[in-house]
Amino acid sequence: MSSQTSPTRSRQIVWPSVVTVISAAILIGAEVFGAAFAGGWAIAILLGFDDTGAHILQAVLFAIGVLIMAAFIRAAQRVEPFTRRA
Repeated sequence: MSSQTSPTRSRQIVWPSVVTVISAAILIGAEVFGAAFAGGWAIAILLGFDDTGAHILQAVLFAIGVLIMAAFIRAAQRVEPFTRRA
């Protein structure tokens, strides 16, 4: 028979940390995705792509932006934990 040695502790959401990280993610996300859109458009013009090529390049840069934002959220959550033990 195995018994649980410690009772399950509830967790509380630390709202100031959550709001801080979400606010920073919105600000940084606007910059990252704006740069992906504008950069894709500019690079497509420099390379002589047509509209379809420009949209594909923008989609690729947008996907890279999603990866950057996911990495930012994970790193920010380590610095500003979203939960704490009650």
